[in-house]
Amino acid sequence: MSRAKSPMTVDRRDILSAAAAAIALPAWAQAPRPLRLVVPYPPGGPLDRIARILAEAVKDSLGTVVVENRAGAGGNVGADQVAKAAPDGTSIVMGAVATHAINPWLYRKMPYDPVRDFTPITLVAQVPNVLVLNTELAARLKINTLADLIAYAKANPGRLNYGSGGNGSAGHLAGEMFKAQAGVFAVHIPYGGAAPMQLALLGGQIDYTFDNLASAAGTSAPAS
Repeated sequence: MSRAKSPMTVDRRDILSAAAAAIALPAWAQAPRPLRLVVPYPPGGPLDRIARILAEAVKDSLGTVVVENRAGAGGNVGADQVAKAAPDGTSIVMGAVATHAINPWLYRKMPYDPVRDFTPITLVAQVPNVLVLNTELAARLKINTLADLIAYAKANPGRLNYGSGGNGSAGHLAGEMFKAQAGVFAVHIPYGGAAPMQLALLGGQIDYTFDNLASAAGTSAPAS
């Protein structure tokens, strides 16, 4: 005789749907442990900031939400931890385009299946990437527009470099697409996340980057 499922039992693949439904449930029906919201990137990046805003926004309806940063392998480490977590409804990952769309084509062997091991709940945020330059470099080279940047890069192949949050990141792919479409060459320098990349841009270690608009605003001079 099969045993009926307890109302408290939530399969990992239904975790996001369960979290959303919990808003309408009485307090006694909420998960007995704090929800764990895993960000598969270092602290300070755009996904980390969004996760912390989200955790604060839902605490009254879902209770305590603990944000954990589990960086590594382009987001694979954190995503894999949630994929293999106990199916008790308390582990959620802040998935990104890299963890569920890019990495399966970048890594020969993935530690998780981005389709079978997760069930998407909702789109949390959608923010465009923008091309930004180090302000001192832009002033020194008199680069005020995208056309100025392309002209300089064509006249000085290999003199410019650009940074990204890591190999296979959206910023990396945008940088390579820009090079291909503009017909220029620049050296790619990958960093271990958006935050160290931004520090490198501000410090002049890299010349330009394709960064998240929310993170890039006010930190450098845009090429428009």
